[in-house]
Amino acid sequence: MSKTLEATIDVAADPTRVWSVVSDLQRMGEWSPQCRKMIIRGGSVGAGTSTININRKGILVWPTTSKVLTFEPGRELRFRVNENRSIWSFVLEPTETGTRIVQRREAPTGTSKVSQTLIKYFLGGQENFDDDMVVGMNSTLARIKNEAEARASV
Repeated sequence: MSKTLEATIDVAADPTRVWSVVSDLQRMGEWSPQCRKMIIRGGSVGAGTSTININRKGILVWPTTSKVLTFEPGRELRFRVNENRSIWSFVLEPTETGTRIVQRREAPTGTSKVSQTLIKYFLGGQENFDDDMVVGMNSTLARIKNEAEARASV
């Protein structure tokens, strides 16, 4: 089983404003250094929505698909990447000064053999991969924070 990866940031904007950024999955490529694009299949985003994702690290580019598991406006967004069984989530918690965002990557049933092989031979090994993922998660949250706070000041 993979360990749970987590990053947290405090944002000076209310949960509704932060949610408007976090839940706009079509813009994930602007926030995430690895998931360069999320294409929404169907209409608006909600529980059950499927996406096609384009991921990139260095010269490697690979597609994945995902399904939104939880869509609770102002509170929580969770989706599962079908190919490796990882579950990504953004949980919003109100604070005195705005909102805390907790981003997690979990693999409660472990990741697929294909994913493990790719990480071992092409993505630097599990420890380096996990470290890179946490750096990327912190980068993602910093970009979401900047966008949400810019919207809050308008």
